[in-house]
Amino acid sequence: MTSTPAFNFFNQTPRALQAFCKARGLPGYRAQQWIKWVYQRGVTDFQAMTDLPAALRQELSETMTFELPRVITEKVAECNTRKWLLALPEGNAIEMVFIPDDKRGTLCVSSQVGCALNCSFCATGKEGFNRNLTFAEIIGQVWLARHQLIPPAEKLTNVVMMGMGEPLLNYDPVVAAMNVMMDDSAFGLSKYRVTLSTAGVVPQMEQLKKDSECSLAVSLHAATNALRNELVPLNKKYPLEVLMSVCRDYFPKGSRRHVMFEYVLLEGVNDRPEDAKALIRLLNSMPVKVNLIPFNSFQGTQYTTPSDERVYAFQRWLVQAGIRTFLRKTRGRDQEGACGQLAGQFKDRTGRHQRWLKTGRLVVVS
Repeated sequence: MTSTPAFNFFNQTPRALQAFCKARGLPGYRAQQWIKWVYQRGVTDFQAMTDLPAALRQELSETMTFELPRVITEKVAECNTRKWLLALPEGNAIEMVFIPDDKRGTLCVSSQVGCALNCSFCATGKEGFNRNLTFAEIIGQVWLARHQLIPPAEKLTNVVMMGMGEPLLNYDPVVAAMNVMMDDSAFGLSKYRVTLSTAGVVPQMEQLKKDSECSLAVSLHAATNALRNELVPLNKKYPLEVLMSVCRDYFPKGSRRHVMFEYVLLEGVNDRPEDAKALIRLLNSMPVKVNLIPFNSFQGTQYTTPSDERVYAFQRWLVQAGIRTFLRKTRGRDQEGACGQLAGQFKDRTGRHQRWLKTGRLVVVS
């Protein structure tokens, strides 16, 4: 092997590690050995990888580094939900959240510094956008969380690409990271336990169907184009008729896998009887699941959270229409770690945050 400048192991996909081995005349199984040591056992010291030859361990120690986001702060909510603020190299910071729930432990992973979209009810969108995260910064969140948790009370069983950012606008690193999450040699999570949540970036949704076996959640929030244009401006580019066409055929007919539709309930905006009826019509004959999410407030928002009575009524209307409907428990709200509350700390490159500060509300720019 020839010595080369050090590079970050965590930024190398399994395919890249295989290419690394091939270029240096190493057998391909060496890459699998490294992956198992790092992702399964949490070892980030080549000298400790005892099934590697001593000379190879030394060479790898000089060739590769292990660089991850750094934990700045950790906050624990009353419900034991944990939120971490993670430092990135250029001074920006992102957030990730772990949500314990009975036998399940779900990690909410970020894909962007901020968000390239500007959904009007989301704190991340209010803050603007800086850049996409790298493969290392995405998979690094999973690695870090697993080593921050304290078993057996805390165990990572599920990952949702539902943190800061629109995952499908950072397609290649996100898909590569999810594939490592589901790789038996790495984190070994089931395809049913790794979920990507999108606002509806249709071309990438069609590609994702070919490239990944992950589960899919779609942030719907409205059943008419007029209202969804206000809440999710991306709808102007990919309106409901286009989005729903992809969702109807996303999983094979007869499959027990279904698209999960997320619906944030906003008082007086999308929680009325007529909104429920429109949603029932939209989802008619589709084998779907709906996840209702009472709005989680944040500073500066113009929206409010519906009463429990209105939330339960909306759920009851959908259930009575034969739609499998779940009500997401609000977790981590007291530490601003609930759905729609993640903000991080970063420099906005879009000017969106400044428009918010000047006007007192989020200005939607299509």
